[in-house]
Amino acid sequence: MRNWLALSALVIALDLYTKHLIQGAFMYGDSLTINSYFDLVRYHNEGAAFSFLAKAGGWQKWFFSIISMVAIVVMVYLIKKHRVEKLFCCGLALVIGGAAGNLYDRFTLGYVVDFLSVHYQNHYWPAFNVADSAICLGVGLLLLDSFKLDSIKKQK
Repeated sequence: MRNWLALSALVIALDLYTKHLIQGAFMYGDSLTINSYFDLVRYHNEGAAFSFLAKAGGWQKWFFSIISMVAIVVMVYLIKKHRVEKLFCCGLALVIGGAAGNLYDRFTLGYVVDFLSVHYQNHYWPAFNVADSAICLGVGLLLLDSFKLDSIKKQK
């Protein structure tokens, strides 16, 4: 259990450190082109994924914060209950770290700092951060684990 929570803590530390670097180097809306498909930017996301409900008037900060806290508690319980399932626990640990990193921003800043921008020509993916990346990777591992479990069940 300790190792999985250490992975979550590593994600949180890396997320907060990179956001700190961006906040120190960029003003809101600034952009630095790295190559033809990647920019560093500084945007503030007041909503959820892809700025969902960003302009909802403020209630969404508390709504998403409560959902994040409940989800973190449930995922910690699931890690404790399934601690021998490495892929499952690794996925949960990454999601916990990402959720906690973004939750910290919501509580301290009122928004989440996003700074990674991927694009092709004039087609832009919404900006994201290390926490978002960890959440996506964690969900991917959870999906992979679910397929693994399905194949084991079919073999029996």
